[in-house]
Amino acid sequence: MRKRRYPSDTTNAEWALIEPLLPTPACETLAGGRPEKHPRREIVDAIRYVVDTGCKWRALPADFPP
Repeated sequence: MRKRRYPSDTTNAEWALIEPLLPTPACETLAGGRPEKHPRREIVDAIRYVVDTGCKWRALPADFPP
């Protein structure tokens, strides 16, 4: 179980529904690509935080990915 830091963070049940809808990472395709630097779930949580709180993207708390 992953610890939620903010009320807008995805629950495990929500993440189970969202994750299959995201495109395959480029590094896992035949064309190849750079490995992802930040976990997708943290990026989704950051987007949800901005949408929920209405803060500026640059005003995100430091524990979210840049």
